Amino acid sequence: MREQWDRCTAWVCVAAGALMLILGWVGVERHAIHRRADPYLASNGLGGIFLLGLGAMLWLSADLRDEWRKLDRIEDAIREQGPAALPELRANASRLR
Repeated sequence: MREQWDRCTAWVCVAAGALMLILGWVGVERHAIHRRADPYLASNGLGGIFLLGLGAMLWLSADLRDEWRKLDRIEDAIREQGPAALPELRANASRLR
């Protein structure tokens, strides 16, 4: 959990955003007069969309961080073993796909 904090936070944001959208929907459905439904749309609707976007951004950021770690390992291996290690690295990369 310590290493995957960004993915855990992303799931929490997505769950909270979905919950806010559902609560906003329920609040809007209760009122027949649209003026009374505006606070539900403003608070829960906008907050829910914001949290969904934040969760998506955190998830993408975690994926990019994983890719950068992979590239750093490949670069370190090339520096250690020299250019002669390229065929071996290509074989390992094809197994990872």
